[in-house]
Amino acid sequence: ALEQITHSICTLEFEDQRPFYDWLLDRLAELGLLAQPTPKQYEFARLNLTYVITSKRKLKALVDEDVVEGWDDPRMPTIVGLRRRGYTPEALQLFCERIGVTKSDSWIDYSTLDGCLREDLEGKAHRGMAVLDPVKLVLSNWAEVFADQGGASHLEPCSLPALPHPPEGTESPVRHLTLGREVWIEREDFEEVPPKGYKRLFPGNKVRLKGGYVIECTGCSKDAEGRVTEVQATVVSDTKSGTPGADSVKVKAAITWVGVADGVAAEVRLFDRLFTDPQPDAGGKDFKACLNPDSKRVVTAYVEPSLAAAAPDQKFQFERFGYFVADRHDHSPGQPVFNKITGLKDGNWK
Repeated sequence: ALEQITHSICTLEFEDQRPFYDWLLDRLAELGLLAQPTPKQYEFARLNLTYVITSKRKLKALVDEDVVEGWDDPRMPTIVGLRRRGYTPEALQLFCERIGVTKSDSWIDYSTLDGCLREDLEGKAHRGMAVLDPVKLVLSNWAEVFADQGGASHLEPCSLPALPHPPEGTESPVRHLTLGREVWIEREDFEEVPPKGYKRLFPGNKVRLKGGYVIECTGCSKDAEGRVTEVQATVVSDTKSGTPGADSVKVKAAITWVGVADGVAAEVRLFDRLFTDPQPDAGGKDFKACLNPDSKRVVTAYVEPSLAAAAPDQKFQFERFGYFVADRHDHSPGQPVFNKITGLKDGNWK
């Protein structure tokens, strides 16, 4: 009132005090100590977001006790934490518009926030391929197929659109990749004995390396503990994507890959919810008892060249995995570090 504020907002715990507040303002105005009209105050419910705490005191405890790595830890619901995680201002604004204002003490599902983020990034985050749990794939007949182009050392240029659905009237930027005799693939893309309905690599099955050639799996190598250390396959010649023979062999799956020749090792931080309970501090609960021990996992991945050249804070969609951001502090072109923001759909955190 002294600063001539016309309207104010606050949370519901102040509602009981409003009659006294209004009475005091009216009396002061009658005495000529405040200008008319006096401010109008509106109360609304605080935002309760599942799997999140917003109490400053409790968040400070997480920082002070080294449960998280500071106020800008990507698992923190602070502005600096959300920014480092990769949430955009547009996504946060859309979220606020979607949930509106209420006086009911209800909980908003975290998936609503992630849905706003995906909606914002879908049309502007460049795509890229990354292999998060790598195993080497060796194309055993590569030298024969490309005998007149350098044999085993031949590197085949491939390209893919960076934006599958560019803004109307524009063309998608192009990503350039190199396919050679050896590539990295996801470990889960090979099964020696495939379960029912499995469509990716297993002995005798054909798949397409996305943007590249159709290949046929021939087998694998294992270590002494029985863990697969290498997958073998052969290239089906004249099936490169974008060429007249691309559709000559029909396959039921296309898998992502990164070339050994030009792939770059990257640190990828896989963030999950900080708490396992959707209402970690409701009803007097001990919120520290609900901490998720797997809220942060760090893996060494391989990423395609377009991702390795990212600028800090640049956001991408890692095909099949979700949205990621180059860490604003730790990432550099020579040592890429990416944070996972969210998956491609609700519930796809890991």
